[in-house]
Amino acid sequence: MHTFCIGGSAVKAGYRPCGGKARVGCRFQENEMADFLKTEKKYGLTGAVLKNTAYITMLIDHFFAVVFLNYMQMYTVDGRWDPQLESVYRAGRAVGRISFVLFTFLIVEGFFYTRSRVRLLLRLFLFALISEIPFDLAMSGAAFDWGGQNVFWTLFLGVLVLTLWDYLSHYGNVFATAGRLASLLAGCTVAFLFSMDYRFMGILLIFAMYRTREKNAGVQFMAAGLVMLFGTWGSNLIRYAGTFSAAYLFQFSMREMYGLLAFVFIFLYNGEKGRQMPKPFYYGFYPVHLLILFGIARMTGVM
Repeated sequence: MHTFCIGGSAVKAGYRPCGGKARVGCRFQENEMADFLKTEKKYGLTGAVLKNTAYITMLIDHFFAVVFLNYMQMYTVDGRWDPQLESVYRAGRAVGRISFVLFTFLIVEGFFYTRSRVRLLLRLFLFALISEIPFDLAMSGAAFDWGGQNVFWTLFLGVLVLTLWDYLSHYGNVFATAGRLASLLAGCTVAFLFSMDYRFMGILLIFAMYRTREKNAGVQFMAAGLVMLFGTWGSNLIRYAGTFSAAYLFQFSMREMYGLLAFVFIFLYNGEKGRQMPKPFYYGFYPVHLLILFGIARMTGVM
């Protein structure tokens, strides 16, 4: 067991210098402590594990949304899906709910750790543009479809809201407070009007992750759950007003709660970056996998 002395008191740190005996009042040895910290391993899941999990669950979600859904629609009877196929489909989409929660958590971590928030915004904007046609092809079969925009737009807009909120937080006057609230409201409005993935619930979830980042994981879990449930319900109430009852839409919105399973991974996050693939791989994976799924759907004749 090593013992360092800081401020005159012995502090155990996992091994012993000076012949194995603690020396009260000894000078703190910075180089020795630094070497120890470099070799110390933190238990838990790294950011790389969370990111890879997010991409894997996203791939599962999109496979069921692009390929399996179209396959299932080939076997409808009187407008009803086959019950067994529907159960498999629901299970696959439930797994997929995990991905967006992990992405919002990771984008907030990236917001704090990035060297340049401007470059982060530019990357998100660029890949939102690049991914739009692959997203539209995969989800609707058309090269351009205004019915839904890809998740990079949601992440871009969410980070833009955080950037404005963070900048204005340095000013303590009423105008800055109004500006922060206006930026959040504007972000939610744009996300809804342009049908960005997850609509304003996505913006609110990114914001909730940001505001509860310094809180304990339990607070973050509850905040995310409330936003996912009532954000999705509110969005659906506006979209389907007069078409479905509020009770039905609330029950439908409950499906988003499967995303809270992401907190199994978030609770185990150790704050370490871990070994990650190059950034171009992660950014490029999104449009490429959508094109591949679209190709599979076309080649198998389900789309």
